[in-house]
Amino acid sequence: MSAEADPITDELSELVFQVAGRLRGGFNAAAAELGLPPAQALLLANLSAPTPMRELAVWLSCEPSNVTGIVDGLERRGLVARRPYPADRRVKYVVLTEEGERGRAELRARSQAQARALFASLDADKEHLRDLLAAVVAGAPAPDEAQIPRR
Repeated sequence: MSAEADPITDELSELVFQVAGRLRGGFNAAAAELGLPPAQALLLANLSAPTPMRELAVWLSCEPSNVTGIVDGLERRGLVARRPYPADRRVKYVVLTEEGERGRAELRARSQAQARALFASLDADKEHLRDLLAAVVAGAPAPDEAQIPRR
């Protein structure tokens, strides 16, 4: 079945990808200022509770062996630690250290400054854009993980 051409949706999709790219670029620049590779920064910025390594692999859409390398790098810097799960000591949880909490706060502050600069020209329209994007997110089904190709 052929989909009808919808130039507005096509343009919206392209614009959203461009904005996401700029946000990602700002985040990566903030990470670089702190000496963090993007994958380590992404994990650091989003780790808020003890999380199993396998769950991190799903969340980052990568193989568990890749997560091991990412966590190794953060652990060498003293930003995270591995802890055994009490019910099954074979399972390792990743937790933020005190230094990791400070690093995460700094990374978030710097990346949020980048985002504020990106959206600064919108002024009052920011709330409207937020509401529109929230409606899209609320109405769209989450992608089926089984359908996402692995690299």
